[in-house]
Amino acid sequence: MDLLISAEAVLAAVETAALGGAAGEMGRRAAEGLVRLRRRERRDGSGDDGGGPPVTAEEMRRVADALRAHARTHPDYARDLLAWVRETEWSRTEPGGRAVPRMLPPASGVFTDRDQVLGTLVGLLDERDAGLSEPALVVVVNGQGGIGKTATAVHCGHRLKDRFPDGQLYVRMGGASAETAARPAEALAVVLADLGVPADRIPADPGRQENLYRDLTSGRRMLVLLDDAHSEAQVRPLIPAAPGSLVIVTSRYRLGALAGDPGARFVTLDPLAEADAVRLLERVAAAGGRRDGGQEGERVAAVARRCGRVPLALCETGALVAARTHLTWETVERRLAGPSGNPEDMDDRYGAEAVRRTHDLTYRELSPEAARLYRLLGIWPWPETGVGPAAKAAGTTEGAARVLLEELAGVHLLEEVGEERYRFHDLVREHAERRARAEDSHAELAAAVRRTVTWYLGFAAAADFRVMPGRWRLGPAYTGLVLPADRDPDDGRAALAGLRRERRNLAAAVRAAEEFGFDDLVWQLCEATWGLHLRLGFHDQWTDTHRRGVAAARRAEEFGDARAVGRMLAQLAFAHLGRGRWDEAEAALTEAAEADLAAGHLRGRATAVESLGLLRLRQWRWREAEECFVAAQGLLRQIAPGEDGEKDVPRGLALLEDHIGRALRGAGRHPEAVRTLHAALAMFRALTVPDLYNEGRVYMSLGETHLDAGDPAAARLCLDQALTVMDREGAELQHADAAEMRAFCAEGTEERVAFLRRAEELYERGGDATGTARVRAKLAGAGGE
Repeated sequence: MDLLISAEAVLAAVETAALGGAAGEMGRRAAEGLVRLRRRERRDGSGDDGGGPPVTAEEMRRVADALRAHARTHPDYARDLLAWVRETEWSRTEPGGRAVPRMLPPASGVFTDRDQVLGTLVGLLDERDAGLSEPALVVVVNGQGGIGKTATAVHCGHRLKDRFPDGQLYVRMGGASAETAARPAEALAVVLADLGVPADRIPADPGRQENLYRDLTSGRRMLVLLDDAHSEAQVRPLIPAAPGSLVIVTSRYRLGALAGDPGARFVTLDPLAEADAVRLLERVAAAGGRRDGGQEGERVAAVARRCGRVPLALCETGALVAARTHLTWETVERRLAGPSGNPEDMDDRYGAEAVRRTHDLTYRELSPEAARLYRLLGIWPWPETGVGPAAKAAGTTEGAARVLLEELAGVHLLEEVGEERYRFHDLVREHAERRARAEDSHAELAAAVRRTVTWYLGFAAAADFRVMPGRWRLGPAYTGLVLPADRDPDDGRAALAGLRRERRNLAAAVRAAEEFGFDDLVWQLCEATWGLHLRLGFHDQWTDTHRRGVAAARRAEEFGDARAVGRMLAQLAFAHLGRGRWDEAEAALTEAAEADLAAGHLRGRATAVESLGLLRLRQWRWREAEECFVAAQGLLRQIAPGEDGEKDVPRGLALLEDHIGRALRGAGRHPEAVRTLHAALAMFRALTVPDLYNEGRVYMSLGETHLDAGDPAAARLCLDQALTVMDREGAELQHADAAEMRAFCAEGTEERVAFLRRAEELYERGGDATGTARVRAKLAGAGGE
C-alpha cells in the first residue's frame, strides 16, 4: 500500500524516541511507542531480533526503513505507525495559534541620541527586505562597558517592533565573563519557553533544542535581542534560519568571527557627543526633581566631561544630583576632578577612569548602612538579588533591607529589573567588590556570603519540599518542614515556578559556597535543586552544580555526612541520563552504589540500584531492569526499624513494584505486568500517608499495558480510575494525559470527542499549548469541530 508518511518524518520520530528529543511524559510515550512497533514487527515475522534502541545515525535510519517496509504490507500497522509519528511530531514542535512573544524590556524614559544606530538598522533592513532571500540579519552592537549598548538595542527594538509582527525575544546572556556567561542550552531553554513550549517538553539535548528553535521560528519575522554576549558560540544557536528576522547582539567583545558566518554587521558605540551627554545628564536629574541644569549650563557640561560622556556614569551622576539636593553642580564637578584637576584627564575615549570616579562619588554619598550592603552584595557576581538574600547578607531585617535597596537603586548603583528584584551593572559590581576588599575583612565577607547562601538553601529546600513532598532527602535544611492541611492544589506548581525564577542565583550560590570553602552548603544546595532539575531539566547547570556537589561531598566526607557522596553521584547520573550519556550515567551510578556501601547507607544504595534499572529501561534491557528493581527492593527490606530511610521504605517498595511492571510490559509479558501493577496499587493504598498521585500513575500504566495487550475494555476501566484520582489530586496535565489516552480506547465517536474535549480544557487550563493544539487537531479529525 502507499504510505501517507515520508521517510524523513519516520526517521525524525525514531530519533526523537531513541535520543530523547522530547522530554517528560511525551518523551516516554514516544520511546515506548517505538518499542511496541518493533515488537509487532518481530511478532509478524519481519523484524530483526530487536536488541537495544538505535543509537548511531545508521542504526536509526535502518530502524526507520524497517518500520516503513513493514507498514507497506500491514495496513493496521501502517495506521498505528502514522499515529505514532504524528504524536512524536507534536512532542517536538509547538504549532501556530499561540501568543506572540513580546519580551523586550521597557525602553528608557531618558534615552538620548544614538539616532545613527537606528538609522543604520533601518537601512540594513530596507536593503535586506528588498530581496527577502537573505538569512536573518545579524547586527552586533559593540562598545565598552557602560557605553549604553543595552539601552540602545532596547530603544531600537521598540522603534522597529512593528516590522516584526511575529514577536520579539530577549535573552540576557551574562557575558561579563566566561564564568557568568549563559550556556547556549540555557539561553535556548529561555527562548523556547517564551515561544510557548512547556518546560517538560523542552529537549535535554542542545542540538535538538536548536532544531526545535529553528522549527518554531521558521517562516516568522521575529526580532531577537541577545544582550551582553560573551562569545560567538553563545550567539550562533539563537540565530533563526528564516529570512525576515533581525538579531541584535550587544557585547563589549568584538565577536569578529560572526562577520563570516552568519555575515554579521557591526556598529560601535563611542561616548556621547558633549551636547547629548549634557542632555542625558539633565534629563536624569530632572526625572528625580532636580531642574536647575539649564541655569548651570557650563557647570553641567563640565560634569558631563568629568563623566567621560559615558551614559552609565552620566545616569549615575544625574541620579545622585537628584537624590542629594544639597549637592551643587560645582561641587559634583570638583569631586569628580582627576588628580591634576584638568578636565581633559576625564575625557578619554574609553572613560574607564571617569566611570570609576563617578562610582566613588556616589558611594561616598551613601548612608553607612547602604554602603555596607553595597559592598556585601558586590563581593559575589549574583545574577540578581531580592529583599530576602539582601537582608541576610547585611544581617538586618527585610524591612530595613528594602529601604537600603531602594537607596542604592535611587542613585543607579542597582538596577531594578522586576518587583523587588535588583541587579548590578558588572562595572558597578566590580567597584563594589573593590570597596569591599579594601574596607572589610575576609572573615566579614565570608560570613556575609555564607548568610546569603544559607538563605538560598532555605528557600530552595522549602520550595523543593513543596514540589516533591514524598521523596526522601538528605540534609538539615529540610528539618521541620511540613505541608499545610489546606494546601492549595497549585502550590507545587507555584513552588516550581519560584525555583525556576531563582535558578541562576542557585547556581551562583553553589559556586560561591565552593569558592569560600562551605562544602556542607555546596552539596545541600544540589540536593535542594533536585525537584527543579528533575521536573524542568536545565542539564548544563545540573551537571555543573552536581559535579561540584560530588567534589564538595568528598572533601567533607571525613567530618560531614558520608551519605552525601552517593547521593550527589546518583543525582549527577540523572543529569547524564537526560542528555543520553548512558556510559557516564552508569559509571556515576556504580560509584554511587560503592560510596553508599562504604557509608553503610542502605537507602542510598537502593536508590543507586533503582536508578541503574531506570537506565536499563531506556536501553530496552528489560530483564536487567527488572533484576535491578528487585535488588533495590531487597536493599530496602534490609533497613531495620529506626535506621535511616525507614519511613520511606513502604513508598519506595511501591514505586519499585511499578517500575517492575513497566519492565515486564516492555518485555511483552503483559499478564505478569498486570499482576505486578495491581500489586503496586495495593502497596500504594496501604501507605500510612496516601500517595494518590502515584496511585493514579499506576492506573495509567495499567491502562497502557492493557492497550498494548489488545484489551481496550480493561484499559477503559483503569483509565477511568486514573481520571478520578488525577481530578481529585488537581494534577491537571496528568489528568489531561489520561483523558487523551481514554479517548484512544473510547467506544464510538461521541465518547471519543467527549474525552478529547475534556483533555483540551485541562491542557488549556494547565498552560500546555502543545497539548491543547494536539488535541484540537485530533478533534478536527474526529469530527468534533
